[in-house]
Amino acid sequence: MTDKDTKMHFSEIILIAVSLAMDAFAVSIASSCSGCIEGKRAAFRLSFHFGLFQAMMPVIGWFAGARIMPLVAGAGPMIAFCLLAFIGGRMILNGFSPEDPLLRPDPSKGTSLVMLSVATSIDALAVGFSLAMVNVSIWYPSAIIGIVTAGLSLAGIRLGRFLGKTIGPRMEIAGGLILVIIGFKILFN
Repeated sequence: MTDKDTKMHFSEIILIAVSLAMDAFAVSIASSCSGCIEGKRAAFRLSFHFGLFQAMMPVIGWFAGARIMPLVAGAGPMIAFCLLAFIGGRMILNGFSPEDPLLRPDPSKGTSLVMLSVATSIDALAVGFSLAMVNVSIWYPSAIIGIVTAGLSLAGIRLGRFLGKTIGPRMEIAGGLILVIIGFKILFN
């Protein structure tokens, strides 16, 4: 960027960060309802990766600029929908199956973690591209976006644990439905 970078007000950055973090917050609730995210390490892994991906995607979008964004912008909603529908569908099936919840895959590990992280952060790619177009430096907003997302994800995990314990094991079905609905929302917005 040049010497004439546009500065964003902190309140604008917070509003952008919170709006971007809402998908990660909802996915954290849904994932935690299943009872598969147990312990501080799993909660840290999920919230850290959600925050990391939300922080990285605006930077990628900012640097990609006009070269890559037209290709990704059209496919981004479909990619996010497919990832969320796959994970949500798997959660719904697990909610109906009588298998032990401890044998179910942990959404804070492996490919599930990566797929959820990508799916919840694709919209941040477009934000990074937009900030580049208005000549805003990306580093500070990106860090704030990542921190807010990680914090809201932790809050979502705690809320999901509470809901899962108080409402019961069928909460996993509701969580899976939430993921699929978020996927449709992304696809049709």
